[in-house]
Amino acid sequence: RSRSSRTIPSTSAATTDEMSTHDVDGLNAGFARLLLDEYLENPESVPSEWRALFESGDSELVATHPGLARLLETLDRDGAGNGHAAVAEPPAPAPIPAEAPQLDLQLLGGVAAAMALVKAHRMHGHLAARLDPLGSEPEGDPALDPEPLGLTPELMAQIPAKILRIHVPGATLAEALPHLRETYCGTIAYEIEHIASHRQRVWLREHVESGAFRGPLSGEERRELLRRLVEVDALERFMHKAYLGQHQFSIEGLDMTVPMLDDLIKLSAAHGGKEVVIGMAHRGRLNVLAHNLGRPYDTIFAEFEGASTLEAVTTIPQGGTGDVKYHHGTHGSYVLPDGDTIRVNLESNPSHLEYVYPVVEGATRAAQTTREGPHAHQDTNAAVPIAIHGDASFPAQGVTSETLNLQALDGYKVGGTIHLITNNQIGFTTDPDDARSTRWASDLAKGFDVPIIHVNADDVPACVSAVRLAFAFRQEFGHDVLIDLIGYRRFGHNESDEPAYTQPEMYATIKGKKRVAELWADRLVAEGVVSQEEVERQEQEVWDNLTLLHQRLKAKIAAAAEHDRGDQGTGEYELDRSPSPEVRTAVPATRLRQLGEELLRVPDGFTVHPKLVRQLDRRREGLDEPGGIDWSHAEALAFASLLTEGTPIRLTGQDTERGTFSQRHMVLHDAKTGQTVCPIQSLREALAPLELHNSPLSELACMGFEYGYSQEAPETFVLWEAQFGDFVNSAQVIVDQFIVSGLAKWGQTSRLTLLLPHGYEGSGPEHSSARLERFLALAAEGNIRVASPTTPAQYFHLLRRQARIAKQRPLVIMTPKSLLRLPQAASSLADLAEHTSFHPVLAEPGVDDARVSRLVMCTGKIFYDLAGHPERPQHAGLAIARVELLYPFPERQILELMGRYPNLREVVWVQEEPRNAGARAHMFPRLMQIMPEGIHFGFIGRPERASPGEGYPAAHITEQNRIATTAIDLDQPISQFPRKSPGQR
Repeated sequence: RSRSSRTIPSTSAATTDEMSTHDVDGLNAGFARLLLDEYLENPESVPSEWRALFESGDSELVATHPGLARLLETLDRDGAGNGHAAVAEPPAPAPIPAEAPQLDLQLLGGVAAAMALVKAHRMHGHLAARLDPLGSEPEGDPALDPEPLGLTPELMAQIPAKILRIHVPGATLAEALPHLRETYCGTIAYEIEHIASHRQRVWLREHVESGAFRGPLSGEERRELLRRLVEVDALERFMHKAYLGQHQFSIEGLDMTVPMLDDLIKLSAAHGGKEVVIGMAHRGRLNVLAHNLGRPYDTIFAEFEGASTLEAVTTIPQGGTGDVKYHHGTHGSYVLPDGDTIRVNLESNPSHLEYVYPVVEGATRAAQTTREGPHAHQDTNAAVPIAIHGDASFPAQGVTSETLNLQALDGYKVGGTIHLITNNQIGFTTDPDDARSTRWASDLAKGFDVPIIHVNADDVPACVSAVRLAFAFRQEFGHDVLIDLIGYRRFGHNESDEPAYTQPEMYATIKGKKRVAELWADRLVAEGVVSQEEVERQEQEVWDNLTLLHQRLKAKIAAAAEHDRGDQGTGEYELDRSPSPEVRTAVPATRLRQLGEELLRVPDGFTVHPKLVRQLDRRREGLDEPGGIDWSHAEALAFASLLTEGTPIRLTGQDTERGTFSQRHMVLHDAKTGQTVCPIQSLREALAPLELHNSPLSELACMGFEYGYSQEAPETFVLWEAQFGDFVNSAQVIVDQFIVSGLAKWGQTSRLTLLLPHGYEGSGPEHSSARLERFLALAAEGNIRVASPTTPAQYFHLLRRQARIAKQRPLVIMTPKSLLRLPQAASSLADLAEHTSFHPVLAEPGVDDARVSRLVMCTGKIFYDLAGHPERPQHAGLAIARVELLYPFPERQILELMGRYPNLREVVWVQEEPRNAGARAHMFPRLMQIMPEGIHFGFIGRPERASPGEGYPAAHITEQNRIATTAIDLDQPISQFPRKSPGQR
């Protein structure tokens, strides 16, 4: 690690003879301390004479040694005993006494060895810690043994603990070492020395070694923990008995997860929290739902009974196909000891284990942010995120590192996430040696300066201590912290699995192992906190309650089945696919002019880059010119108008502030000072804020974050922009498992809007396609909206429509690239103003409808290639129409379009994309279904391709010309699928 904060004294100003070993007995204790510290970091960094001194000598009591005594005094005067106190400059050396006392070399060497021993415990103590509830021996580390360092019991008894800058009890090293070992090598262990922040390291050392969070639990706390562990254990055992072989993904072996969450929730509330946001995979989820979110036991049992109903399980007003019981999330009210409540939000999660993690972060950021008024305000105490990970998935899945990288970024930070790895030491059937390349499952987090707390899941007080230290660290530094809860998995991956096939020794040990509730009860009985009779009575009460609730549910189900004759199905209801009433999207021209001026206002003395001045001037002039509104101008006007109407906006993405294509320039940089200004965030009449952030080079974590934000803040218009639409597939899991299916599975609606630059312009296969076909293939049951606007006005109305429409659905927009500056693809102020709106289908203007025999339908940029083709004017029998809204399919508008042309003989779908891509597969069956009898249908586009586009500009131009020429040439027969006339076979 770089030690840039420290300056090593140069030896060039004095010879090594002048810097004799006697200097330590002068008044220059700071100089000696500095060299000693550097020696401990890197022995090669100090002069050889000093290195020899630190490694040799005979001993006497340190108190009789003037040099070391002064060193001790200096350390006391500095306070803190922090281990790495910053030293700006070594103090000026005082005159050396004429009769310098003889140096005790062994004692000084002993001090150096003692400090090395302390450092070894801090750095490597976790390797010797007793962390495995199954009793495996820790590997240890030779550096933890004092004997090779020459530290005899007699010598350790002479070394004051204070000089070692440690905080455990004991006056000498001999007295302190057992406490140091228990602190760092017990059933709880720490990894903190990798952290770059000096202040964080010092704080952690002090609080870890002083035992600030390891104080004894009160009798009431211990009894509460027993009660909770009995409840956790009883629920799992009852479900095993009542629903033998059914999947529940038991928490057993990591039972302390629930009490640890209890403590975190209470701590959050005590520090001003209004909400706790939790993300976790399937293991233990049912227990967390029941005990940390208050979901009634009988509603969980109902899912095992196969009697799940819309009301009892999915609680989706629109209906849906649902999901398995251990994927559902919910909101609950956790009742605090004083009777107050705090909201707990458990995010729904698919089987893709870690992918809920960025969703949790986004939901937390939204819960922390106040969006009333023109500026957003974030209170990181208002909501606390808890991310529960698996030991196999945390190091293995890339979404983890992508999301960890968000923690300190302005657009994404949430004041620290509490991470909990529920470590059962196995991944399905895979051993850790085959699952990761690191010693611990948590090692990935060290790269992000996250402190790690390892704890044995069978040690109840240690688990509580870990939680309290972790939460205090988060509150102090606003930084992530991770607890590695090391336990085991009592059964197989699921309850029908046999784990002994692949881990026979492990499961032989587990089979004879007492449960955590039993271990804790035995301890409390032995300590006289409770009696054995109390324990048994408590266990029986919990079991009897579960039995009663189960019996009542069975009776209720039987009665319902008799009444309904067993024909009440689950998951057979339909989503609400009725269209939402259209909303007004036009804005008065006077209002747009006012907003347009404000969007161009910069502070006095601010120097806009000379090359950008002309672009901004064009926006000012464009308000009065026909075709003067370009895409970015229309976008800015749409956003500004929404802000003045009270709609909060959040726009993020790679290079979004400027725009990938240098088109947006929503944030301006002073050409002389680099100072930034964002005019849209200073609108005089804004009633809501706009959050605008450049994102890191991540699609997966960032899209998941924005989805979570949109869930928590449904009133906010959340947009995520891809640098190029081609890169959206890096976030395919978020698209597939959350955005397009969240409504059907979990009843989650979202207004999240994806801006995906799309279009074939000869830039190669990775800069051409946002894979429109994939979104259309995923569109069903009214789950999303997919659009490809071709004018700034259409884009303006589409954005405002999405922000204001009552029914929330995600929107996918194929945004332009070359059209951003194409004069033909510009709009006028009148197109945004009164009496205008979004049109799902656009007919070609200036066409003689009666002469049209071929209707070319397309979407996106290809329209301009067709309409602008040199031969287009020669074909009066041709009309070109644009489908701007692809899903929901605009059936009524397309029928009206076809009805305009009385002599229509054929409809041709034209696209830039290959036949196996684009909108063809989506449009073909729908058009065939609604076309009038006798109308033929054809297709023009690239042939089927494995790669989206050509890598060579010449090949691209050839293909584009072929497509356009074929489409507009009425002499070329195109139709492939004639519609049958009445009576035809």
